[in-house]
Amino acid sequence: MTSAKFDVVGIGNAIVDVIAHADDAFHAREGLVKGTMTLVDAPRAEALYQLMGPAVEISGGSVGNTMAGLASLGGTGAYIGKVRDDFLGQVYRHDITAVGIRFETPAATSGPGTARCLILVTPDGQRTMNTYLGACADLGPADIDPDVIVAAQITYLEGYLFDPPQAQEAFRKAAAIAHAGGRKVALSLSDPFCVGRHREAFRDLVDGHVDILFANEAEICSLYETADFATAAARVRGHVALAALTRSAAGSVILADDAEHTVAAAPVARVVDSTGAGDLYAAGFLYGLTRELPLPTCGGIGSLCAAEIISHVGARPETALSRLVAEAGLA
Repeated sequence: MTSAKFDVVGIGNAIVDVIAHADDAFHAREGLVKGTMTLVDAPRAEALYQLMGPAVEISGGSVGNTMAGLASLGGTGAYIGKVRDDFLGQVYRHDITAVGIRFETPAATSGPGTARCLILVTPDGQRTMNTYLGACADLGPADIDPDVIVAAQITYLEGYLFDPPQAQEAFRKAAAIAHAGGRKVALSLSDPFCVGRHREAFRDLVDGHVDILFANEAEICSLYETADFATAAARVRGHVALAALTRSAAGSVILADDAEHTVAAAPVARVVDSTGAGDLYAAGFLYGLTRELPLPTCGGIGSLCAAEIISHVGARPETALSRLVAEAGLA
């Protein structure tokens, strides 16, 4: 690919995870269903935060996790996402820039606060999530920096951000700028329910604006309204140049032109927390792709990164991914 300042620029929901321990009695009192994710409004988010015990704040968001993984691999990246000029906004900006990712999207000075996911961990390891989208849902076309887009080999779009109409406009603007500059566009479908809400819009985006598609089995099946993975995989051919489809323990399938590559999942001693597996697979795959490595190698790096992330709690790497890749002889 043409020389670029960044390997990848990610566009996504800038969310801070606020993690605290809680017992089953707390869940019962607050009417929380253990192990689920619920969207909450600002008053509920504030009330729940006040009731939580001592907490740890860790920056998250799907594409944010991918960009952190890319940095851990030794890649270069930038991030576009919306935070508010509040404490959690400062936390998010600090965390993502501290790992080496450029993040210069101006903070909102009015309106909703920075997005947060209030995560309550019970003694049995279950994570109950209450998400307030806040400022991140206000990202729009004006937040897309053309100079950053054309400076990156690949622009990576987060499907979770697709609900607000202005975010869809931002995606199309970014894709147009990238393609005009001879760059590539990647999309993660992110969530089968999000795909279900916007199926036709996602199909249009994949057909006309995306070069590289990431999806898990449930997401690609939702996109093409089938329960059969093979049918969905066959349907995506011809609509996008490259598709990386993940299947949890069954590994991944990579489709490009007339070729199909099946990549095994990397072994892991024990699955502790599956959060972020797809995000880190994308980080590894994009890292390999921006170095023009063979597609099976890109998938192998993705699998290795996913295995690292599911071996511990949290969706940011605890071990330098660059070292794991070197030890595995993948790059």
